[in-house]
Amino acid sequence: MYEYMVAKDISALNKIYSDDFVLVHMTGMKQNKKEYLKAIENGTLNYFSQNLDEIIIKNDLKFIGRSRVSASVFSGGVHAWNLELTIELTPENLIKSIVASTY
Repeated sequence: MYEYMVAKDISALNKIYSDDFVLVHMTGMKQNKKEYLKAIENGTLNYFSQNLDEIIIKNDLKFIGRSRVSASVFSGGVHAWNLELTIELTPENLIKSIVASTY
C-alpha cells in the first residue's frame, strides 16, 4: 500500500481499497475512497517514504501496522510521524477502513 501511495499509483490503490473504503485521519477527519485517492493524486497528501516497525494481527480481518512515515499533508511541510494504522479488511482481502493515529 505504501509503495503505491509514494508512487501516486492511483490505479493500484483503487484495486486494493473496497468501494466503501473510509480513512479516518489522526485529526478525526474522514475521507471516502474517491476523496482520498483524489487527495493523493492532486498532491494534497504527499507520501515520501515509510519504514515498517511492526505488524500486530488482531484477527483474520483486522491488523495494526506501525511505521515511520515521511509525508507532507494539507499544504504542510514535510514531517516524519510514527504512524499507527488500524486496518480492517473485507472477506475478499480488500482494505475496508483505516484509522490513523500515532504511537
